[in-house]
Amino acid sequence: MQTHNNVGFLRILGTLVVAMCLRIVPWQGEWAMLNPDWVLLVLIYWSLALPERVGIFHAWGFGLLTDVLTGRLLGQYALAYALVIYLCLKLHKRLRQFPLPQQGLFIFFCLLLSQLLLFFIKNLQHPAQLHATFWLSVFTGTACWPLVYGLLRFVRLSRRL
Repeated sequence: MQTHNNVGFLRILGTLVVAMCLRIVPWQGEWAMLNPDWVLLVLIYWSLALPERVGIFHAWGFGLLTDVLTGRLLGQYALAYALVIYLCLKLHKRLRQFPLPQQGLFIFFCLLLSQLLLFFIKNLQHPAQLHATFWLSVFTGTACWPLVYGLLRFVRLSRRL
């Protein structure tokens, strides 16, 4: 039974590592603005699918890794990820019953909350202007949710976690 749990943990960790790689890929031009927060999308999926295995501690840890990898203020992504995952954990029983379009609406608000928090922290450091391109990653992340959901569901159900 213990090896089964280790394999499940390695799958979750593997998907988060792939999401981290997608997060730090140096996209060119407009593609960089369209790059959604893959790490947050994967954390949301796992916290909804397996709330007993992926929680706020994992979100905080991967948020700190994202801070380090992206060169942002330490704790910025950690705070945003932990807050969003807290909301997911509080609502996971309801959200699992929703159809995919309604889940997409929730994902939109989670990504929006994360972006607003990141902008607020950036604005505390030095005044920043809010550009229209700032919101593109929220829309692309919402549009990518069915793909992320389908792929991670396949990973989770290919061998029961």
